[in-house]
Order: sequence, then structure tokens, then C-alpha cells
Amino acid sequence: MRLQAVVRFEVGEKNREVAAALRVSERSVERWRRAWRERGEAGVLSHGSPGRSRLSETQIVRLERELERGPLVHGWADQRWTLARVKTLIGRLFHVSYTVEGTWRLLKRHGWSWQQPARRAIERDDDAVEVWKKETWPRVRGPRRSAVPGSFSRTRPDSR
Repeated sequence: MRLQAVVRFEVGEKNREVAAALRVSERSVERWRRAWRERGEAGVLSHGSPGRSRLSETQIVRLERELERGPLVHGWADQRWTLARVKTLIGRLFHVSYTVEGTWRLLKRHGWSWQQPARRAIERDDDAVEVWKKETWPRVRGPRRSAVPGSFSRTRPDSR
């Protein structure tokens, strides 16, 4: 929105016109225009949330150490760190509550990134998976619902 205001500043629109067009207060437009005059386009860019991290640098270092130890050490059954797991770990270690999104932002801010395995697990048994799909899944999924005349139904592709 601020960059849209800059375009309007450049063509000479008044603060009142810019505020009305962007549905913001004239006061905000005045601040944006002043920042634009003083520092150019960089002056109007957002600097992110002014909120501070709820974890100290010491806690961040400890969290990173614990993450490097892996999920198995902390009681999970596999070696995947999910955001929900990291959120739970933060709560256990520091008695601080984060949302899943807040956990993602915290990790990203400290250099962690989302990773996806490059290949399937060595332990995976493709033959066992196929047997399960053909024999077990049809029993546990239950019978298909029959469509009632005049109603909508969803057709699922056969899993064979």
C-alpha cells in the first residue's frame, strides 16, 4: 500500500486524495510522504513487526542445541521436526507459548529453513505398502455411500 502511495506522490496527488484512494488516514499518508522525501522508496518500506522476541538470546542458543539433538531425544517417534513439535518443545523448555506461525517466524529469523527429504526412507517397504492398500484399506475405509437422487455426491477414484 505504501508503494502505491509513492506512485501517487510521484504524479503529484495531494495527501487527501491518496488517503481516500487507499482508504487510510491522512496522517499515515503524511508520514509516508515525509519518509519518502527523506529516504526515497526505502523510507516507506515496512520494517516488520516492532514486537520483541519472547525468547532471550541464551534461550535461542539452547533451543538450537535441543533442535540439533533431534526429535527422538525429546520423545517423538521419528526424526522430523514439525512446527507443532518445535512449538511444543519451546513450551516445555521455556514455558513460553508461540503460535505455529510465530514458531515459523522465530525459526526463519534465526536461520532455520523448511526442508523436505530428498528420497524415501530406507526403512520403507514398498511391497508391504501395496499389500496394505489392496487388502487392509478397503476393509477400514468402509462402504461407499450411495447417491440419493437429486443430491450431490463425490466420486473417488478407485485405489486399485
